[in-house]
Amino acid sequence: MGKLKNTGLIGLGVVAGVAVSLQFSAMAQKNVEPTLPLEELRQLADVFSLIKSDYVEPVEDKKLLTEAISGMVASLDPHSAYLDKKAYAELREGSEGKFVGLGIEIGLSDDGYIKIVSPIEDSPAYRAGIKAGDLITRLDGQPVKGSSLDENVKRMRGEPGTKVSLTIARKDEPQPLSFVITREEIHQKSVKSKMIAPGYAWVRVSQFQEPTVDDMAAQITALYKQDPNIKGMVLDLRNDPGGVLQGAIGVAAAFLPKDSAIVSTNGQLPDSKQVFYGRAEYYSLRSEGDALAKLPDAIKKVPLVVLVNTGSASASEIVAGALQDYKRGTIIGTQTFGKGSVQTIRQLTADTAVKLTTARYYTPNGRSIQAKGIVPDLMVDENATNDGLNSLRIREADLQKHLINDRDKDADKAKDTAKAAPVNDEMEEQLRIIALEKTQKPLEFGSKDDFQLNQALNHLKGLPVQLAKPEPVVAQAEAKPEPKK
Repeated sequence: MGKLKNTGLIGLGVVAGVAVSLQFSAMAQKNVEPTLPLEELRQLADVFSLIKSDYVEPVEDKKLLTEAISGMVASLDPHSAYLDKKAYAELREGSEGKFVGLGIEIGLSDDGYIKIVSPIEDSPAYRAGIKAGDLITRLDGQPVKGSSLDENVKRMRGEPGTKVSLTIARKDEPQPLSFVITREEIHQKSVKSKMIAPGYAWVRVSQFQEPTVDDMAAQITALYKQDPNIKGMVLDLRNDPGGVLQGAIGVAAAFLPKDSAIVSTNGQLPDSKQVFYGRAEYYSLRSEGDALAKLPDAIKKVPLVVLVNTGSASASEIVAGALQDYKRGTIIGTQTFGKGSVQTIRQLTADTAVKLTTARYYTPNGRSIQAKGIVPDLMVDENATNDGLNSLRIREADLQKHLINDRDKDADKAKDTAKAAPVNDEMEEQLRIIALEKTQKPLEFGSKDDFQLNQALNHLKGLPVQLAKPEPVVAQAEAKPEPKK
């Protein structure tokens, strides 16, 4: 197979990552043009005319047709969607790992203000002196309290070169601080790393972007310069909702033998029946050469732990599944999301597109992750006593209209016995997580209080690992055979 022409992405979201192939071209056509259902199309035209003539107030043609397209695509499965101008721009922006703004990672404080989790290094906010722990109380003189986090994010983003004023409350400062910051294009790193103990390294991939393979190679090279005799490494994929498919292939390839099969896909279109290997032609997007070529040889054999949780989806599951199939590392954490379908982006206009489910993907051993996920080798909860926010997160199997796992004999039964009230949007999950966040401090991955990371380190050192307590099993009475007469 030749060099990949399409960019695989996993759209970010609270509920799920979405593996897709970006194709900036006209709509794909099969060899045989499908027969159009003329009778049904006449009904659609009749309804359109009826709304235009009889509805209580005038409705724009564009609105009716756009909503018709959106409803048609959304009826298929949870991950197919019509992308309007804004949604399409955001998807492309996220895949490139860049956006226009101030360069801060934020959250909501207990009292409703915007809390600075961390300024991104060398960003406008970083250079202006914004610090972790600062609270934004006003944006351009308007209070932030009472507005949603998304609304405030929109207010902070804008065109490059434009300015925004922040009023900051800082601990130990008696008076509010004022900052005027000029928006710039921010390049967000998806990979971070550090030595967590003498001889032991931690590499976290928070999202698979176009630069991820290059960034990871640079970080691993720096770790080996710091300690040429690394005894163990943790690859942290927790809460990684996915991203660029090539990024997932490259991350897995870094640890596997050369030319290993990483993932395969299968669907109706000939292009969807593919096997992707750990070669530069399958993962190189930004480098002119092979970003992994200069990695130390030791990376192929260093003892490895892969951390996953319910928030690990799609591309994260591709990596974890491949490493698990080759027995290259020990998977530790909780069962992953179970997003095993591929979406393809087809442009409709210069600014709009359709995201359509076109294939399922499979691990090297042919396992389908769809609606099942990756089951860790060692189940370890987020905390010593419970699984924290993970216990509230929904999974692919909970989503309405999700695809079944075509290689799981019990898939139909599992779908029938899914939660009584499946959700098809992010609202219910958000409300449940917010409720728990009020009573539980969010986990900072890579910190000294990171329980799962500490258990991963114990495993690499050969020390005991505190496993999750098994869920209680409700015993069912065996059916007794009818007595013979």
